[in-house]
Amino acid sequence: MSRRNIVKKHYPLPDLKHNSFLISLLIAKILKKGKTRLAHSIVLDTFLLIKEKTSQEPLKIFEKAVKNITPFVAVKTQYVKKKKSSYQVPFEVTRYRGTTLALRWLIKAAKNRSGRTISLKLASEIIDASKKLGNAVKKREETHSMAEANKAFAHAKD
Repeated sequence: MSRRNIVKKHYPLPDLKHNSFLISLLIAKILKKGKTRLAHSIVLDTFLLIKEKTSQEPLKIFEKAVKNITPFVAVKTQYVKKKKSSYQVPFEVTRYRGTTLALRWLIKAAKNRSGRTISLKLASEIIDASKKLGNAVKKREETHSMAEANKAFAHAKD
């Protein structure tokens, strides 16, 4: 019997300006070395750029982009002792884990884009993701196709 305690997830408080948990998660993902104000200003600048480019509500575009990036299935490597081999086993992703992966992929794709500031790169990636374009959406499709290809190993266990 395990003696470990069950640890509850500590969700961040909603963003003060937009009252959204999703934005506070984005700020937490952008955050480096505890510079909360810098991360918050990057997100606000990003939302201003989205409003200028699309003339629509930036929060709705951001939520649509995250929805388009969020994966439903993923793969994890599992070693089977009897066969002495590793398999990529597909598994269903929880909603919170899917959102975390989506935000991670969004920020990574934005950092790899060409552009001047991180706000401009992030705004462009969010707009592309809301239209089902961009590298973050490609990453999701790649993950789904990998899980689909390895569907045969779903039963692989020790």
